[in-house]
Amino acid sequence: MTKFKSDFLRTLDERGFIHQISDEAGLDELFAKETVTAYIGFDPTAPSLHAGGLIQIMMLHWMQQTGHRPISLMGGGTGMVGDPSFKDDARQLMTVDTIESNIASIKRVFSNYLSYGEGQKDALMINNGDWLRDLNYLEFLRDVGRHFSVNRMLSFDSVKTRLDREQSLSFLEFNYMILQAYDFVELNQRYGCRLQMGGSDQWGNIINGIDLGHRMGTQQLYALTSPLLTTSSGAKMGKSLNGAVWLNPDMLSAYDFWQYWRNTEDADVSRFLKLYTTLPMDEIARLSALGGSEINEVKKILATEVTAMLHGRGNAEQAAETARKTFEEGALSDNLPTIEVVKGELETGIGLLALIVKAGLAASNGEARRHIQGGAVKLNDAGVSDEKMVVGSGEVTADGVIKLSLGKKKHILVRPV
Repeated sequence: MTKFKSDFLRTLDERGFIHQISDEAGLDELFAKETVTAYIGFDPTAPSLHAGGLIQIMMLHWMQQTGHRPISLMGGGTGMVGDPSFKDDARQLMTVDTIESNIASIKRVFSNYLSYGEGQKDALMINNGDWLRDLNYLEFLRDVGRHFSVNRMLSFDSVKTRLDREQSLSFLEFNYMILQAYDFVELNQRYGCRLQMGGSDQWGNIINGIDLGHRMGTQQLYALTSPLLTTSSGAKMGKSLNGAVWLNPDMLSAYDFWQYWRNTEDADVSRFLKLYTTLPMDEIARLSALGGSEINEVKKILATEVTAMLHGRGNAEQAAETARKTFEEGALSDNLPTIEVVKGELETGIGLLALIVKAGLAASNGEARRHIQGGAVKLNDAGVSDEKMVVGSGEVTADGVIKLSLGKKKHILVRPV
């Protein structure tokens, strides 16, 4: 028997999204009786979010699917300061132009998960720079700053962690939690927003906003956080051997995104089906009960469903088919990741180590050499053991490409132009 009456909290609970709620009964009652507006903030620290942020986007998705209004808040103002929560040192400060460019790039992903518009349940995309950048500092100190206790702020885990390590926390960063709290109040006053959601590392910041709202006369506000996810082996979500698993297609192809999810550890499959797909719970239960070699088929379903939400069903199925042909038939596919090299370079010859680095399969010649020595490198599906090999036009296949492979799962086509 579920403990929640509202569709939204019941959905989040059964899928594993909930870590903490400030007032379970009160928030459940609110969701059960009216259309609720809630938000999650996204700071534009890069031109794309990565897979670690997908859990937050999926929370907004389920909110809209259960009849409520989500706000994706872009940190055009807070991004100028940088969130110090649980960071070892200060974020690199960004220019306004970089922030605006990153926001424009990040925005493209959200419409795959949320429906934006002017209706009561349409999602809103809002930039906190609209109110933060024009604040009068003295008025802000007097009207808002007076409500904050430095003693209390110093007790927050996110701040204590930095200070306990005797690492500097600048006054600029110390202001971040005040700005985030003020965002919550501003969104309540402008849009009737009652709930802020985020990762569990944001709990202190969100509670700060609830307290500020109480002192500034808002309605009762609420907090809900999701668990900070790692894979079963302890790896951070959204990170792969090749770096961040970006959501923007110009930074990571649909095929590489599909492969990231296909390589999910066995112990994580059921949990990820709940968090990152919209498959019904009874179907997830059926898939989760499969074992042995069938778990690989379930991983393919997971990869295709997650990729379909971000890149579209057609691109997801194409990625799955490319992988099938490559791994099961040993065939080449035009949809494999491709790099281009000048024909003249191939005619004179390219060192294998340099080609491996150029293809992004290693970060350095030393790393490439270790891959070769470990027997992990193949050229046109044939193992290579000579680290001094020079790759030339003679290696170009009848398909007009050279297939360069690292292990069983990473394949790059080298195409002469």
